[in-house]
Amino acid sequence: MGRYVGPVCRLCRRERQKLFLKGTKCFTEKCPVERRGYPPGQHGQMRRPKVSEYGVQLREKQKIRRMYGLMEEQFRNYFEKALRRPGRTGETLVKMLECRFDSVVYRIGFAPSRAAARQLINHGHLLINKKVVNVPSYSLRAGDIVQVRDKSRKLDAIHSSMKRMKDSSMLPWLSLDKASMSGTFLQVPERADIPLNANEQLIVELYSK
Repeated sequence: MGRYVGPVCRLCRRERQKLFLKGTKCFTEKCPVERRGYPPGQHGQMRRPKVSEYGVQLREKQKIRRMYGLMEEQFRNYFEKALRRPGRTGETLVKMLECRFDSVVYRIGFAPSRAAARQLINHGHLLINKKVVNVPSYSLRAGDIVQVRDKSRKLDAIHSSMKRMKDSSMLPWLSLDKASMSGTFLQVPERADIPLNANEQLIVELYSK
């Protein structure tokens, strides 16, 4: 499976909003979106023509795909699965993405970004129900417990990320026990509870053409 290895801040500038791909840098004045709020490239500051309906749909799809760190084929596979499930396809798609292992690790606070979460998972630093799972796309179920391995509990990256997590900011479908460095995936989230500034219905319209 391929992956994007270029500068991630460039992706945020292309979408003209923070996608929170760089961890702590996204919350500082060094964030390129704050300093250069125009698309990258030599023509980024030029006046651009009105975006077509297709262009708006495409940008929304690219934005969500980049937020979750997926390549096009992988993202399309998620859409096809959501299409076969009951309910609104767009909402189902977002819920499925939030159930991914790397997304849960990021939301709980073990990692400052989804990319960092994937690295921790790939290196075997995290457990699900006391078993090592090194697949970032693994889909969690209600009641699954995510915890840091004993030998990985001294990692500065995990501790510094957990320090930024406040109990009041924990999402309703997750719980965190900082003392035991473990978190519980309580339930599949509702779309209204997911802090995602995007219109997933545009993706449905795009792929339906």
